Amino acid sequence: MIDYESSLFNIDISGPAPVEGSLLISEPFLRDAYFRHSVVLLAQYKHETTSMGVILNHPTSYDLHDLVEGINVEASIPVRCGGPMSDDRLYFVHRLGDIIPNSRHVADDLYIGGDFDVVIQYINSGYPLNGFLAFFVGYSGWSEGQLDQELSDKVWAVATTTSPEEILSMSYRSMWHKQVRRLGPKYRGWLYHPRIPLSN
Repeated sequence: MIDYESSLFNIDISGPAPVEGSLLISEPFLRDAYFRHSVVLLAQYKHETTSMGVILNHPTSYDLHDLVEGINVEASIPVRCGGPMSDDRLYFVHRLGDIIPNSRHVADDLYIGGDFDVVIQYINSGYPLNGFLAFFVGYSGWSEGQLDQELSDKVWAVATTTSPEEILSMSYRSMWHKQVRRLGPKYRGWLYHPRIPLSN
């Protein structure tokens, strides 16, 4: 007989220690509207200091054309919700490295920020965007030691980035479920929880 209570509720969250470039996967009971069923790319992290990242899998109704002047291509360029902090600012994560001056290396093939005029030139030149460049309104931030406390409280599971190309692609709507499955069998119970429990 399957022990459902143990499977659903008593999960021992243990995994790699967070580093810049890690993915933070929210536990399914998290009620915060921004972070419910979220996958966060950790872009800045040092133990017991401030931390910063962007939510990868929460869409907005915005298109880049709505927010930025000078975009000459007709193709839709979706903008994701990066988090509740500075939600009047645009952020971007990319795999373009030194093509975008002043960008900051996060990990492996991932970079954040850089010269936005060059980004617009890149877009208007018709170069590929899907899997190379993603845009976010706002970011997710933690005060000094806050993220470490949340990790201790088992708010997040930590995973290594599987594929920079994949996390920057536009097919991100099932990302939370896919990342939970990659965490392994002990997290299987997370998949049984509805996104909005009261609607079940």
